[in-house]
Amino acid sequence: MTSRLLMPYRAARGADAVRHGPGDRAEAVSGSTRPTRILDREHPRVTALVARVREEAARPDSPTGSPLDSPTGSPLDSSTGSPLDALRTAHGIIAREVRPVYSVDDSRRASRTLALGRGSCSQRMAVLEAVARAMDVPTRVRGLLVDGSFWYPRFPRLKPLVPEQVLLAWPEFRVHGTWVPIGELFEDARTDSSGGPTDSFTDGFTNKGGETLFDAVARTGLRWDGPVSCGTQDGTCDLSAQVLADLGYFTSRDSLFAGHGQTLCGLARTLGEPVLGRWSAGARGTAA
Repeated sequence: MTSRLLMPYRAARGADAVRHGPGDRAEAVSGSTRPTRILDREHPRVTALVARVREEAARPDSPTGSPLDSPTGSPLDSSTGSPLDALRTAHGIIAREVRPVYSVDDSRRASRTLALGRGSCSQRMAVLEAVARAMDVPTRVRGLLVDGSFWYPRFPRLKPLVPEQVLLAWPEFRVHGTWVPIGELFEDARTDSSGGPTDSFTDGFTNKGGETLFDAVARTGLRWDGPVSCGTQDGTCDLSAQVLADLGYFTSRDSLFAGHGQTLCGLARTLGEPVLGRWSAGARGTAA
């Protein structure tokens, strides 16, 4: 069972009213590179991370490749790989250096997450968005209401406290005129010379243990409306069965949360953050 007790009133009241359907605003939402309260791209911590990304992405031995062999072509500048290379490099740095925890404050600034060195899946994605905008790569988010039972494997003893629905801001990045969802950021890296998945990318995502949605995208494709199931031949995992409602596209996660609130009510966030904000994903004693 899931719970509505910790959800904001307007979200709990409307939980039965939303319908599962595709967003109808994709073409109308062009994204942005401007800073927002959450995506504080001009903060020194964010700009320092951007400098690291540019340096690492430009190295010939970078795992993301060089400007000459980039799968997307055009580099950001003469000393940096393509936007896709840079985004993958940034993702790798964040995955290594920002510890995954169950923080519940989706409005936390990207710079604050970097300062703490820990963050939820949502907060780590926000850091990646802030870095992208600082590199002049437009971003936007797709708002999804996901079934709370999707998180049962992480909280087997706390199922009654798991929210009935979880609001997810799923980022997309504008690369060479095409919107690339975060779940497809490593898509071409998951195939071998024959076009099939490499051995590392054949298993799907189970939402348990230390691997979060943020971490999983580097290993397996994640789609919320794809035609395939987890662990299929192309290494992509379709999670559409978990989606309760598609809220469409928003210029930023700030505007999504302003219009739809966060998963938990303010009181629940205040009381839960001191514990959940330090509770490592996959740590002993959790739902790992």
